[in-house]
Amino acid sequence: MVDTTGAATGERRTERLELRVPTSPTQLPAVRAMTGDLAMRMDFDLDAVEDLRLAVDEACATLSSVALGDAPLTVVFEAARDGLRIDAWVPTAAGVDVPRDGFGWAVLHTLVDTVEAGPSNQATVAAGSGESTPVACITLVKKLRRYSAIDALTEQSDPDVSVAR
Repeated sequence: MVDTTGAATGERRTERLELRVPTSPTQLPAVRAMTGDLAMRMDFDLDAVEDLRLAVDEACATLSSVALGDAPLTVVFEAARDGLRIDAWVPTAAGVDVPRDGFGWAVLHTLVDTVEAGPSNQATVAAGSGESTPVACITLVKKLRRYSAIDALTEQSDPDVSVAR
């Protein structure tokens, strides 16, 4: 992985990683593994890492079902200081949309903070060719939560918190 800190400020800058794989069930584990590795390096907790793996797996499987022929699956990861954004898309026939019904779609909403999907074109998606070729796209966002002892106390639902001395 490349250096993600700014030399002058010491702050983490946004890092972008693009991955293209064949739209095949045998290739989806590679995308899931890349997601998990990136999430661990960003210091997501283990539950969040697994949530991201499952969400990416579900999103990619959904997109595979609407892909045009042997078109590749493109996944763009944007790692920033506050979280991870994942844009996944496949070329489709004109008028094809991402299915948003069923159990898989409900699962996506529970695993990440934000999920968006719909038809687009390669001129507007991340890592697109700039052409007007239609694509189906799913965008996932998972926020990176860093907790301190103060955060843990303020998130309690019981306002009467006593601390042992």
